[in-house]
Amino acid sequence: MKTVFLSSAYLAPVEYYTKLLAYDKVFIEQHDHYMKQTYRNRCTIAAPDGELALSIPTVKPDTLKCPMRDIRISDHGNWRHLHWNAIESAYNHTPFFEYYKDDFRPFYEKKYEFLIDFNEELCRLVCSLIDIQPDMERTVEYRTEFAADEVDFRERIHPKKNFRLEDTEFSPQPYYQVFQERLGFLPNLSIIDLLFNMGPESLLVLQQR
Repeated sequence: MKTVFLSSAYLAPVEYYTKLLAYDKVFIEQHDHYMKQTYRNRCTIAAPDGELALSIPTVKPDTLKCPMRDIRISDHGNWRHLHWNAIESAYNHTPFFEYYKDDFRPFYEKKYEFLIDFNEELCRLVCSLIDIQPDMERTVEYRTEFAADEVDFRERIHPKKNFRLEDTEFSPQPYYQVFQERLGFLPNLSIIDLLFNMGPESLLVLQQR
């Protein structure tokens, strides 16, 4: 039985979802110290002019070492409206946006208190739409040592790190992207890029990894 440890992530990249598919057991870390500029609160989509990072503002914690499970979402800057508008303008012309948009829109209308709950519910929605059933649960403690059949990707799947160097298991498979003629193929974007462009075939792309 192969086990993987992942950080919580906002509409995580394709690489992250290949782990949900490839491992028998998935632990989502909730006891790590929260860090900005990671996939915990940001995702990357393909806008008409290239890659666009969307970041969820968070309430500044009282302590520097605040665990992820305690991080609250801020209402600052009307971010829900801005994120949904960006997603809509980026994916309005994709083959499957109309088909899935009503599944995603409620996440940008309802207020969630905790970032980890928001991320988890979005992840479970995406898994159901792609038709994968990962055995996922949150960690009960923070661990630094792992058994031979356990793999730690908590800090390796990271927007500032080169996935080609960090993750030799993952080889991004090209798929149709709506702005591909202008931008070329953009690998390892948020899972919604794959879903809105490829729909039910998303699973086949993830299986190729």
